[in-house]
Amino acid sequence: MAVGTVAAFWVVSFLLVITPGADWAYAITAGLRHRTVLPAVGGLLAGHLLATVVVAAGVAALVARSPLVLTVLTLTGAVYLGWLGVAMLARPATVQASREQVPGSWVRQAAKGLGISGLNPKVLLLFLALLPQFTRRDAAWPVAAQIAVLGLVHVASCAVVYTGVGAGARRVLRTRPAAARVVTRVSGTAMVTIGVLLLAEQVVR
Repeated sequence: MAVGTVAAFWVVSFLLVITPGADWAYAITAGLRHRTVLPAVGGLLAGHLLATVVVAAGVAALVARSPLVLTVLTLTGAVYLGWLGVAMLARPATVQASREQVPGSWVRQAAKGLGISGLNPKVLLLFLALLPQFTRRDAAWPVAAQIAVLGLVHVASCAVVYTGVGAGARRVLRTRPAAARVVTRVSGTAMVTIGVLLLAEQVVR
């Protein structure tokens, strides 16, 4: 692939990654609740990798053409985000509580991250609309391989930004427990809002 094409995609991808959303909200919460954000971020990245694989395999095109499948995916993702948001609002994180390690919690953190990004239909549709625009059918590499490379570039950007957001939130709020609770509530509200908006889109159609 041409370096210029990859660079152009990276610019667009990075602008999208630094836009706060459900992934940001979860990364911040993980930074406040746990000693490390790596399991949570790993789960988020796994969801983006899954979306990359789906688009590269061409399955996303079938999903986009199937209103029923897309509706089910949207509703599932909306309910899941809403449930996580309500849980965060009910149990705001504190820096003190985040020092406690729960056995097996790393697996749960990763699973939640995978659910947040993997069940978000916006991620799939974004990849479906964005990735093919930076591929060339006459290139030496197959289109699927080009999409895979671009997807990995996007995942790398996500890794850096989400890790920085989560770790930064913990450092900045370490001595501000009240602010930590506020940030958690804001993150939870953001997740609930995104879930409601996804549900509303289905209702108004």
